[in-house]
Amino acid sequence: MKVVITGANGAVGHAILRRGSGTRDSPIELVAAVRSERAVKELPPLRESQIARISYEDVSSLRAALEGASAVIQLAGVLVVPPGSTYEKANVETTRNVAEAARNSGVEKIVYVSAIGANAASSNGYWRSKGQAEALVRTSGCAYTILRVPLLLGPRTEGAAGLQRHLRRSVVSLPGGGRNLQQPLDVDDLACAALRAGDPLVARNRALDLVGPVWLSDREILQRAASQLGRAVRIRSIPVRLARIVLAIGQRMGRTGLSPDVLEVISANTQLDPTPAATALGIRLTGLDEMITRSLGEMRT
Repeated sequence: MKVVITGANGAVGHAILRRGSGTRDSPIELVAAVRSERAVKELPPLRESQIARISYEDVSSLRAALEGASAVIQLAGVLVVPPGSTYEKANVETTRNVAEAARNSGVEKIVYVSAIGANAASSNGYWRSKGQAEALVRTSGCAYTILRVPLLLGPRTEGAAGLQRHLRRSVVSLPGGGRNLQQPLDVDDLACAALRAGDPLVARNRALDLVGPVWLSDREILQRAASQLGRAVRIRSIPVRLARIVLAIGQRMGRTGLSPDVLEVISANTQLDPTPAATALGIRLTGLDEMITRSLGEMRT
């Protein structure tokens, strides 16, 4: 079974490529589809035949990459919008073109990695774009599985980078004091889920909230990580409303990076039953302390 991974140079793509050797009974041929030479250099060691250069604006390049594939795992997208882009371009247009190419190439299934909170009617630009992308996948003419995910932890993730950044300081400032509830998911659990979902019969035509096994506050996650390192960390509160105003002013002045939409996403509460998605996908969820250990990496030594 050939499975193409778009946006494969990110943390989730790396995790899928690590896990995707397949089994003797049902080997999986993985192809990493990326846009640039820089992205190619960010991939783990692969054979030339496992790398496809694509442009999301060029549907013909997508069709060529998807030729002969049984499934495509669509990872391409952003939370923090880079200069010169928009949520519409990065999250919606990429998915529209991947879905069109998948349909025209005879791909049987699309696995789309979305976000908890995705809603095409949302006032939040990120959640709205992810909801619109989900709608495109549903109406693509291909079978699909949509995996809505929360904060990711584990190697190369932004969640891990944030933890490490905070733990290099003795005093950390968090929006609202970090009292919002997170339900982190290990990036390798997502990789396993995405590969399972590539099977046409697994979670067919379903949208699943794929979350970690426990929820607790941002500050408690940071304190657990500090405890693993034998460090003390003091947490200060940044008023969320004030932070939103400051970010909105910066956005009007043309600054990129953190925005009110991003702030809303990272400070939202997540409290969901993890069992339905894990059961449907046949995966075992990694415990939080193990996620933190994997996220801290070399800091532990």
